[in-house]
Amino acid sequence: MAKRDFYEVLGLAKNASDEEIKKAYRKLAMKYHPDRNPDSKGAEDKFKEVKEAYEMLSDPQKRDAYDRFGHAGVDPNMGGGGAGFGGGSAGFGDAFGDIFGDIFGGGGGRARSGPQVYRGADLRYNLDITLEQAANGFDTTIRVPSWNECETCHGSGAKAGTNPTTCTTCAGHGQVRMQQGFFSIQQTCPKCHGTGKVILDPCSPCAGAGRIKKNKTLEVKIPAGIDDGMRIRSTGNGEPGMNGGPTGDLYVEIHIKQHAVFQRDGDDLHCEMPISFAKAALGGDIEVPTLSGKVSFGVPEGTQSGKTFRLRGKGIKGVRSGFAGDLFCHVVVETPIKLTDKQKELMQEFDKLTLAGGAKHSPQNKSWMDKVKEFFE
Repeated sequence: MAKRDFYEVLGLAKNASDEEIKKAYRKLAMKYHPDRNPDSKGAEDKFKEVKEAYEMLSDPQKRDAYDRFGHAGVDPNMGGGGAGFGGGSAGFGDAFGDIFGDIFGGGGGRARSGPQVYRGADLRYNLDITLEQAANGFDTTIRVPSWNECETCHGSGAKAGTNPTTCTTCAGHGQVRMQQGFFSIQQTCPKCHGTGKVILDPCSPCAGAGRIKKNKTLEVKIPAGIDDGMRIRSTGNGEPGMNGGPTGDLYVEIHIKQHAVFQRDGDDLHCEMPISFAKAALGGDIEVPTLSGKVSFGVPEGTQSGKTFRLRGKGIKGVRSGFAGDLFCHVVVETPIKLTDKQKELMQEFDKLTLAGGAKHSPQNKSWMDKVKEFFE
C-alpha cells in the first residue's frame, strides 16, 4: 500500500513551521502510543506512521528532499538518499526526547544543545518546638548549610591558571546516546556527569566543585496554630543547581515536643484531671490549667471517674481555623493511699454506712452485679 503524504499524516499544510510540526507530532504520538492502546494493532500502525512523518519533516535536509522528490527522496528502498523509519541519526530515542523532554522539563532529542541543567535538591530542617510555641507562634533563627562560590577558582573548579576542558566522551553535550537495535537511549554522560566539562587539574580549596560549603543563618516565622508534621518552605535556600539550574528549597518540618499536661488532637486539647474521692462525692469548684491561664468550674456531686468536661474555646486556633478548639478534661478519681489509723477507721465506718444505704449510693456497682448475676444464670 502506498504511503500517505507526510503532511497529511500530521494534518499540516506544506508551509507548516517547525513548531507546528513538533506540536502536531506530540499530540498524535500520545494519542496512538502503544502503551495507551495495548490491544489495538491499528493504533500501533498509526503511531509508526506518525513517527516516520515527524522524523522526516523535523529534519531540515530530509524535509527539503521530501518537498522536492516526495517519498523517493527519503526512502532508500526507492532510490533516494534519505533514511527510512528507525534508521539514520533520528532514532526512536530522538523522537521520544522531543515529547517527554518537553513534558517533564528535561529536554531531549535533537533540540538539546549543551549540558543538561539540573535543579538543586531540596533540604529539610527538623525544628523541635513546645506546644505553647505552636499555639502562639514565634520568630526564630536557624543555621543551615550553604554553598558559596570558591574565591580561588571563581566557580570554575579548575586550579588557578587552568580551565576546564570539553568532555571527549560526550563532546561537551553532557549526554551520551546508547543504541541497541531499534531503541536509542539518551543518558547523562558518565565521565562529566552532565556538565560537558572535565577538570584535569582541580582547585585545591574546593576540590574541583567550584563552591565551598558554609553555614548561614535564616530567620523563620512560625505561624500560630501550626501542628506537628507541618512544613514551612523557604524558597531558594536549598542546594544550588547544576550547570546554571535553579536552587532548591528548604523545608522546615515542625515537631512538637511532648507536653507534661496536654495532648493535642487537631485544634482540641485533652488532659487528665485527678480529683479527690471526697471532691468527686461531694462536688465543688476546681481549677484546671489552660494554655492561656487557669480557669475554674464546678464539679457536680457524685462525679464518676472517666467523666469528661468540655471547656469551649480553650483549645488551639489552628493555622487554617477561624476559631479555637476545645479543652476536654477527663476526670480521674484518685484513691487515697498511705492512710493513718484514724483515716482507715473513718473509711471503714463510711463504707458500712454506704452499704447500709443500699444501691442508691453505688448505682454502677448495682448495675454491674445485676449483669454478673444474669450471666451466671
